[in-house]
Amino acid sequence: MTTPAMSRPTTVKEVKRFNLNMHVAYLLQQEPFFAALSRRIDKRSSNALPTAGVRVNPETAQFEMLYNPDFFAGLTDKQRQGVLIHEFYHLVFEHVTSRKPGGVGHKIWNFATDLSINGLISRDMLPDGCLYPGEGHFVKYPVGLSAERYLKMLQKDEQFQGEGEGEGEGEGQGEGQGGTPGEGKGNGGGGGPKQFDSHEGWGEVDQATAEIAKERLKDFTKKAAEEASKGNGWGSVSSQVRREILKGLKSTINWRKVLKFFIGQALRSDRSNSIKRINRRFPYIHAGKKTNRIANIAISIDQSGSVGDQMLAKFFAELNKLAEFATFTVVPFDTNVYEDKVYVWKKGENKKKERVLCGGTCFNAPTEYVNKRKFDGHIVLTDGYAPKPKRSTCKRMWLIPDSCKGHLYFKTNEKVLFVEGC
Repeated sequence: MTTPAMSRPTTVKEVKRFNLNMHVAYLLQQEPFFAALSRRIDKRSSNALPTAGVRVNPETAQFEMLYNPDFFAGLTDKQRQGVLIHEFYHLVFEHVTSRKPGGVGHKIWNFATDLSINGLISRDMLPDGCLYPGEGHFVKYPVGLSAERYLKMLQKDEQFQGEGEGEGEGEGQGEGQGGTPGEGKGNGGGGGPKQFDSHEGWGEVDQATAEIAKERLKDFTKKAAEEASKGNGWGSVSSQVRREILKGLKSTINWRKVLKFFIGQALRSDRSNSIKRINRRFPYIHAGKKTNRIANIAISIDQSGSVGDQMLAKFFAELNKLAEFATFTVVPFDTNVYEDKVYVWKKGENKKKERVLCGGTCFNAPTEYVNKRKFDGHIVLTDGYAPKPKRSTCKRMWLIPDSCKGHLYFKTNEKVLFVEGC
């Protein structure tokens, strides 16, 4: 990829001073949909990658865009706008959260996703050397196909034979993570085509984090679509792409699967000696090791007056299913936790809905109870109507009915899962 044809900053100080967050509103003023989506995506300056990229933060399940200030300072305003739209399209089409097809190398899948997106953006809005259908190596590739259809074309293309599984992402990107401009000529040759942005970390988060991130993205996209529809339109988003976006909003997140994976994350090994197992290193001299996989999970159930019986019944129904493979400590709470009401829900047991409290709500009460004990995970089943609690010493996830979405009393970077039908 060649260095984009652009006016370069004249001083190092000018490069360091560039802050994308200060320019986004101006850059996207003609793009209502992407502007609304942008407000919900964290953007951080980073020299760890040479250009830009989007990813899911594995700790918080939040989307974030990383950008190199040097790279962005050297682009024209039009190119900056195009790069932003490119990155946001990666989110909208779930390239970041979905696993790449099996048996496909990183490089060829990265090419397919970039071709599908860049064809939706005006060519003069993208840096020189971007993968673009109808140009260079892709001169016979039509504009407007999906990533999956481009992938099939690439797999049949003699230029890309042998692009198997196991290739590193950096292949064909130029030097460094994410594809800094190289010495070649982008699509036209000089070592082959090179993507310009980073696809680092795509599809690498655990499934629970990916599912939660998809739920958040669906919510972000829905709100952005509503703003665009009520405001000045969708900007450069075509009617066909608009239909695809709206169709994607109808898909549902398997929150039961998310709960299962969250509990799976909290599984820890309990190792002990066993004379029945042969020690591989010292057979018949020392006892072998026996490993039991256990999950010490606390489930705090909000039993305040604002949590209805229907929601409580749905929570208990799901816990009955989860109890098939794990044991929980159930912590009923309202403004307090009464230790005589805490009980262990043993693996394999079935229980009926039970209300033992009916007061206000204070999340500090169950948090303090869990923090004082050794738990591997903490799930809070609640409607969210209470102030932000203290920090949890173990991983905490919130299970909240979708009817309460948009009415939470606090913001959090912890995993929040909305349950439909409550």
